[in-house]
Amino acid sequence: MIPTSKLRFLLATQNKGKVREICSALSLFNIEFEFLLGRDDLPEALESGTTFAENARLKAEHYHQLTGLPTLAEDSGLVVDALGGKPGVHSARFAPTDKERIEKLLRILDSRPGPSSRSARFVSAICLLLPEDVIEVTGEVQGELAQEPRGTHGFGYDPIFYYPPLGKTFAQMTVEEKNQISHRAQALEKLSVSLHQYPDIC
Repeated sequence: MIPTSKLRFLLATQNKGKVREICSALSLFNIEFEFLLGRDDLPEALESGTTFAENARLKAEHYHQLTGLPTLAEDSGLVVDALGGKPGVHSARFAPTDKERIEKLLRILDSRPGPSSRSARFVSAICLLLPEDVIEVTGEVQGELAQEPRGTHGFGYDPIFYYPPLGKTFAQMTVEEKNQISHRAQALEKLSVSLHQYPDIC
């Protein structure tokens, strides 16, 4: 049998952590990803949606129109119950750097009068725009916010997202542990199930 050439998809994220997790999860499929990293010729998508799913679709449609390639886009963030769902879809724009975002969030929580719930959840929405179809999936994991950052792995809000069943923040987990339970891992597992419907991709 003649080997089938891999299908070229665009992975529409500049986040190196997301690139690693997505490429690893989909490594067994007949897909070869192109990346936004270094593509200064492509203007950024306007993330004007009010939900993670809306933003994922907006990004997928934007970069598909620019490149003509099947496009996978993901939007994710931290939802804090005591803050009415903030930072939510603005998680990546909450402050300029990961460190500053964490410091700002903890400062806001600590400044609230009286005892405050620290329950939170990570949400991930993925949109894969194919030539004749669209696959949209979401994943979610419940946890709580630690009093201070712990751990050196992961990225984003991982150092303060505490997952009680394992007694660790996401930044204290091994890659294998995080990939078993994370919001993005759950969304990617749902995507993998959907992709098995397409013989050219399997």
